[in-house]
Amino acid sequence: MSSEVLVEKRKLKNPPLNIHTLGDRVLRQSAKRVSKVDDEIRELARQMLQTMYSADGIGLAAPQVAVGKQLIVVDTDPEEPANQPIILLNPKIRRHSDDLALGQEGCLSIPGVYLDVRRPAQIEVAYKDEQGRPQVIVATDLLARVIQHEMDHLTGVMFVDRVENSLLLNQELTKQGFSKQAVKPVEAA
Repeated sequence: MSSEVLVEKRKLKNPPLNIHTLGDRVLRQSAKRVSKVDDEIRELARQMLQTMYSADGIGLAAPQVAVGKQLIVVDTDPEEPANQPIILLNPKIRRHSDDLALGQEGCLSIPGVYLDVRRPAQIEVAYKDEQGRPQVIVATDLLARVIQHEMDHLTGVMFVDRVENSLLLNQELTKQGFSKQAVKPVEAA
């Protein structure tokens, strides 16, 4: 069965949603579970995908567009029309590997800042799809990283909160005009 949330993978001059940036309080609030999967949720997912593609992103969480719902959209291959995006409602990591991978991350809410973050290399995530059906995905490499990054947004955590090199973090934030006071460090995964 194909997704009801098909969107063209292209940049829009006027994307439907505004992406909030580091320092906006909305990014630090915990999102609520989606209790009913309906057309309104599917439309939100559609608008999030359009906004993500317009910003050259590969993941976007509802809190980034000031919607306090546990909804993330992911497309690790936005240049490939045949590659379907993944829409995850109420995602929950059931298992993760003990081995950690260090990889560079960026965020649509912190434009221009790219830094290394250590995360589990493999995860198993349970979620509901855009039809409300329970799903489980085992993700590795980039997909695992993007899902974990976006899931952090659902609890008010930003990737800069996980950066271990504080000197480099402060340099990069300052260079892009962000306040290092907006960072709230968390323990590594």
